[in-house]
Amino acid sequence: MSFNKDFIWCVGGAATQQDGGYLDGGKGLNIWDALSNGHVKNNDTSHVACDHFHKWKEDLHLLKELGVNSYRFSISLARIYPKDEINVNEEGIKFYNDLVAELEKLGIEPICTLYHWDLPLWLHKKGGWKTSLAVEWFERFTKTIVDSISDKVKYWLTFNEPQIFVGHGYQIGVHAPFEQLPKTEIQNISRNVMLAHGKAVKIIRKFAKQQPKIGFASTCDMLLPVDGDEERAYRATFDCIRNGVYNPAWWCDPMLAGKAPKGCDWLTESDLNEIYEPLDYCAYNIYRADITEGYDYTYTGMPHTAIGWTVTKDCLYVSAKYMYKRYGLPIFITENGMANMDFVYEDGKVHDPQRSEYLRTHIRGLKRASDEGVPVIGYSCWSFMDNFEWAEGYDKRFGLVYVDYRTQERILKDSAYTYRDIIDTNGENL
Repeated sequence: MSFNKDFIWCVGGAATQQDGGYLDGGKGLNIWDALSNGHVKNNDTSHVACDHFHKWKEDLHLLKELGVNSYRFSISLARIYPKDEINVNEEGIKFYNDLVAELEKLGIEPICTLYHWDLPLWLHKKGGWKTSLAVEWFERFTKTIVDSISDKVKYWLTFNEPQIFVGHGYQIGVHAPFEQLPKTEIQNISRNVMLAHGKAVKIIRKFAKQQPKIGFASTCDMLLPVDGDEERAYRATFDCIRNGVYNPAWWCDPMLAGKAPKGCDWLTESDLNEIYEPLDYCAYNIYRADITEGYDYTYTGMPHTAIGWTVTKDCLYVSAKYMYKRYGLPIFITENGMANMDFVYEDGKVHDPQRSEYLRTHIRGLKRASDEGVPVIGYSCWSFMDNFEWAEGYDKRFGLVYVDYRTQERILKDSAYTYRDIIDTNGENL
C-alpha cells in the first residue's frame, strides 16, 4: 500500500539558516545576526548562509528536480518589520510575494512558518518574549503576512519548536539570545508564546483569503517502550516533570487540546481560553527517540549521526501512534532527517548512502503507522539544502542538496534521488 493520493511530500528550510542577505532588501537585524559572536562554532555567522535571498528562484527550480509537491519556508520577521512594530518593509513583502508566486507556477504547495527562532533585535531590546509586547506584535505581524500572501498560501505553522527556542535560548543559553533564566521566567515566556499562537490562529482564520490549514511544529521527545510496555512509555513521554519546557505536552496540551498538563499549573483557565484554537493537524519534528532513566535503548557501537544523535528508525512509527492517541488530529511530520559527513567525490557527486537508508527506514515506520490506521497527511525532510545549523555553524550538513559555501554551488546528493524515488511511488516501494 502507498500513502493517500493527496499525501504531502515536502522539504523544509528556514530564513536565518539559508537566506543570507542579512542587510539587503531593507532587512533589519535579528537576534542571530546580532548576538551570535562567541556562541557559534568556528565563529560562523548566518550573514551569507546559502545566499537564498539572491538565489531563491534557482533554488525553487531544484525543488522540481526533487519531485516534492510542497515546500516549507519561514518568514524573516526582521525583513518585514526591520525597525519597529509599525513600519512595514515593502521590499520584504515583495520577496515573499514573489516566492509564493513562483511556487504556484511550479505547482508546489507553500507551507509557511511564521516564527522560526529569528526574533527582530529591536523587539528583543524591548524585552522580546519576556514581555506581552511580543504577543501584541506577533498578532500584528501575522495579519501583515496573511494579508500579503494568503491568496497563495493555505498551510500555516505559527511556531517552530518552541521547546528549543525557549529552552535553548532562555533556559540553558546555547541559542540566541543566549540567556539563562529561572523557571518562573521560562513559564512566563512560554505563556507569552502560547498566547501569541492563539492570537495568530484567530488572525489566520479570520483574514485568510482561502480556507487555511493551521498547525504548529512541536518537537517530540518520545520514549521507546524498551520493555514492551507501550502504555507506560506513552505516559512517561508526556510527563512534564521529566523534562519541563522540552516536553511535548508542555506545549501541545494547551495548544492542541486546551488543557494544562501536570506540572503546568501556572497556566490559568483564562490563559487556556486564549491559547486554545482548534487546529487542523498535529505537526511535529522528530529525528530520534529520547533517552532517560528506565528508557535507555543505547548499546555499544550504536550508530549516531554526524551531530551525535542516535539512529532509532522506530521513532516515527511510535511517535505517530502516541501523538494521534493523545490529540486525535491528523499527523504531519514537519522535520525528519540526519546530519551526515558529506563531501564531493572525484566524480563531482555527493554520495550519502547513510542518509538514503535513514530516509527509507524512517518513512517506512511512518507508513506502518498509516497502515495501522493513524491518519498521516504528510512528511517533510529536513532539510532542503545544507545550511547554517544554529550554534553548530556550517559543519553539520542536513541537506538533500549539497552547498559549497565558498562558491554557492548546489549539488543534489544521492539521497535527493532516493527521496525522489520514494515520492514517485508515493511510498509504496519502501
